Amino acid sequence: MSSQQTKPPHPFTFPDYRSYLVARFSSTLAQNGMVVVIGWQVYDIARQTMDLKDAAFQLGLIGVAQFLPLLLLTLVVGWTADRIDRRWIARCAVLLEASCAIALAVLAWSDRTTLPALFGIAALLGVARAFAGPALSALAPNLVPPASLPTAIALSSIAWQSGGIVGPAAGGYLYAHSHWLPFACAAALFLVSFVGLMTIGPIARTALDRGANPWRQMIDGLHYVRHNRIVFGAISLDLFAVLLGGATAMLPIYARDVLNVGAEGLGHLRAAPAFGAAATALWFSFRPLKNEVGVKMLIAVGVFGAATVVFGLSRNVALSLLCLAILGVADMFSVYVRQSLIQLSTPNDMRGRVGAVSSLFVSGSNELGEAESGFLAALIGPVAAVVAGGVGAIGIALLWSRLFPELRAARTFTPPARLEDPPLTPAQETQS
Repeated sequence: MSSQQTKPPHPFTFPDYRSYLVARFSSTLAQNGMVVVIGWQVYDIARQTMDLKDAAFQLGLIGVAQFLPLLLLTLVVGWTADRIDRRWIARCAVLLEASCAIALAVLAWSDRTTLPALFGIAALLGVARAFAGPALSALAPNLVPPASLPTAIALSSIAWQSGGIVGPAAGGYLYAHSHWLPFACAAALFLVSFVGLMTIGPIARTALDRGANPWRQMIDGLHYVRHNRIVFGAISLDLFAVLLGGATAMLPIYARDVLNVGAEGLGHLRAAPAFGAAATALWFSFRPLKNEVGVKMLIAVGVFGAATVVFGLSRNVALSLLCLAILGVADMFSVYVRQSLIQLSTPNDMRGRVGAVSSLFVSGSNELGEAESGFLAALIGPVAAVVAGGVGAIGIALLWSRLFPELRAARTFTPPARLEDPPLTPAQETQS
């Protein structure tokens, strides 16, 4: 059989995946444009009446506001993604995000933006993301065959990271032109995402036993993650590394008070990590990673921490941008390996619940990391907080290489034979 015959089909050959990619890019572009502006607004409004450390504390609180909904809803949204049509969950979540964008545009237009309003809308965005994350992550593997999934993940990451490149820069420029404009554009992009999701046809999925206890089914997702060492190790590695190395949370402070580049410069700083990540994802879309995937993921996390340390100490804009780009390359490397391992090691009927747990950990590393960085900066200053976080990320990579030898042993994305039959869940143990 020729190599052309054995080569898996490209994800672009599947119309539903193309629609999914359009929806993901549009929503990510809108989200990143909004997030950078919300962070700037919170810090800028706070600095009008507070000193630097108290304003940094407000940045920490905005991270908490976005994280709490996901923390409280994790079990519910994962169970929902495995029981209800994942397409409609994502569609409703995108509509909620569009509503939040419209509300922010109206507040900015009427010059009535306040800290309480920003915190309230940030919490609603957290609710929308809580439902959208597991639904979209569980939906993607249903749109392409397993052999095409690593390439599909790389392409999906390109859409995600491309939105991360264009979104922050566009948000900064649009906000500098008119304070309501980035939110109006975000609302339009969310509607484009909704239309893309509407074009995805019905998908095959494994229905949960409707007679079983819903709470037991929800807990099954946690049980599966806890006992699948590769999945648990990969998810928790990202949680603690990014939780400690949350340099991006400090970018409003660096833009305004350290590097002195203003709102437009903040857009460049936010885009730099995504630029490096998108370039890495593009590389993987043509040259998928095949060998020693676990060890390479651990090394990438160490590089992530080292780039964070250098960025924290830098006072040169060019060097800072370079460090952020390297940070993005390392982060994308880790994300690519982690997502491929999780998706290919998880049965379809568990992907919603496992995706919810993964989303909790990812959001914990992002929003909760923002909170941790903001609070730590309020205590010891932003520069010391960033440097300490980078050192901590390096330490986590070394520690996890010891705690999870399964990650070091993961040579390829193909699950070991013993993972083909996942461990019994509490519900299954009760029935046996």
